[in-house]
Parts: sequence; C-alpha cells; structure tokens
Amino acid sequence: MTDKPFSENLWKLGLLLWPFATTAMAINLFLLGLLWQALGWPALSPVNALIWSLPLGLPATWAAARWVRSLIREGEGR
Repeated sequence: MTDKPFSENLWKLGLLLWPFATTAMAINLFLLGLLWQALGWPALSPVNALIWSLPLGLPATWAAARWVRSLIREGEGR
C-alpha cells in the first residue's frame, strides 16, 4: 500500500500553511482598518484584526494550499 505524497494531501498542506495565511489575513485586515480610518470610519484595532483573521484565515489557507499543490505538481511535471 503506497501513501500519497505529503504535497497531495490538502489537509496536511493546509495545516502547514495555516499560521502563515492567517497571519497574512490579520495584517491585511489591520491595514484595511487603517484605510477605513482615513475615510472617516472607525479604525480596526490590532486585536480585532487578529480575532477576525481566525475564521477568515481558513478560506485563505485552502486557496494557498491549492496554489502550492499546483506549483508542486508543475515542478514535478505532472
């Protein structure tokens, strides 16, 4: 019985990428909050950006895992 390579399993790849995608989402949300403040809306605090990034990081992680998997497949010539 042969196991799939690590890069073929989106769950494993997603677990590896989740901290990075979620952190990137938090940074983007905080910067969006700064832009909102320039438009006169209330600012988004760093803590709120971190809290909102937890659920919003999941779709970003899924997209990043699919993208990385396609890059690995391309690099392997599949």
